[in-house]
Amino acid sequence: MLRALAVDDERPSLEELLYLLNADPRIGSAEGAGDATEALRRINRALQSGPGGPEAIDVVFLDIQMPGLDGLDLARLLTGFAQPPLVVFVTAHEDFAVQAFDLKAVDYVLKPVRKERLAEAIRRAAELTGNTPRIPVHEPDPDHIPVELGGVTRFVAVDDITHVEAQGDYARLHTDKGSHLVRIPLSTLEDRWRARGFVRIHRRHLVALRHVGELRLDAGTVSVLVGGEELQVSRRHARELRDLLMRRP
Repeated sequence: MLRALAVDDERPSLEELLYLLNADPRIGSAEGAGDATEALRRINRALQSGPGGPEAIDVVFLDIQMPGLDGLDLARLLTGFAQPPLVVFVTAHEDFAVQAFDLKAVDYVLKPVRKERLAEAIRRAAELTGNTPRIPVHEPDPDHIPVELGGVTRFVAVDDITHVEAQGDYARLHTDKGSHLVRIPLSTLEDRWRARGFVRIHRRHLVALRHVGELRLDAGTVSVLVGGEELQVSRRHARELRDLLMRRP
């Protein structure tokens, strides 16, 4: 069972998180820290104790915006240890997701924390520590993709997505009504949606052919107008894109 440390400078949030952690059967113990400095002292004791020691910590559930040393600072410090605990960020701010996964975070949970969403983060941590067998999951709905915003899960229709932008381990899905960040690499979406008319035009972009309004040639450079935005097309993808656009119904 996992040994967890929750870190949050807001006492009500910390108590709620500890309550949810202790309610999960995969959590053997959960303790709290009110700031990153206190957490770092506790983690140092855990590392000195060793992986099987009485003070050991398997995973840290870490807020980001805290006074003094913040959550990202603490996560950077942990990357310097030989066997650091896993990190799950729990935050009210979507903006730090790319930085979080650059620091090898296991998951990024948005506040207000939902029991089901936290359970998914615990499952990922448990798999990485070898504390539980992998449980098969249902195949995703091919016509929609779930996105999270402020603790609410929405299901975005794939046909409404105009283009996709790579952002580290994340991808930003663009629609006419806005954009959504999902924790899926661009290469995965390229493979999954190729048959639905999504084409790579650049190392950072996929476009939906149905949403391409114009193909522009200017002084040897190629770009497309999609969803009201002009995107550059790399030379290696330009000919394939032009052929596909000419052949589309």
